[in-house]
Amino acid sequence: MGCLVETKHEAKIAWLGIVPPDVTGVRSGQADEVVAGFEGIEGELHSGTTRASCVRVTMLHPKGTEIRNTRQLSILSAEENAQIAAEIGVEALNPEWLGASIVVEGIPDWTHVPPGSRLQTPNGTTITIDLENAPCHFPGKEIEADRPGHGKAFKAAAKDRRGVTAWVERPGPLSVGDQVRLFVPTQRAWAPA
Repeated sequence: MGCLVETKHEAKIAWLGIVPPDVTGVRSGQADEVVAGFEGIEGELHSGTTRASCVRVTMLHPKGTEIRNTRQLSILSAEENAQIAAEIGVEALNPEWLGASIVVEGIPDWTHVPPGSRLQTPNGTTITIDLENAPCHFPGKEIEADRPGHGKAFKAAAKDRRGVTAWVERPGPLSVGDQVRLFVPTQRAWAPA
């Protein structure tokens, strides 16, 4: 018996981006297609088999410790981005401001998809969800640069809507417009004692 089950939920890749390795903030650049390899998106700041630990895992590893890179991608939801935009008072939330790798459209409650879930394209490219991507102040700085007066509200508005971090399980191409299927773990929710 498999440990994953295909859900009825499918999404469309609505946007793709690459954060250049030499960027000073978190801003990504838009792309129509990318190649996802075992190390992530080729030529992207967050690619690599390993990475230095960051604030997300300092309770386990001192900052800067070399660890496995399960944060190769930042995947956001078009629907959640629209909610954030409305709350902070901008017409649309540009994924570039958020350092997004992928924006999907069509999966409800995206930020709370269970860790270990998979997204798979028809050609087999498969992405594994790691964890919820907690909001931070860096996107707010990017928003503020383009829409003065709106960036400071981002962190609070993005709570429970910031998307997920992920890594590449099976390499392959990704293109804007690709359909992806969602598979979730069959494991029941943890219920200690």
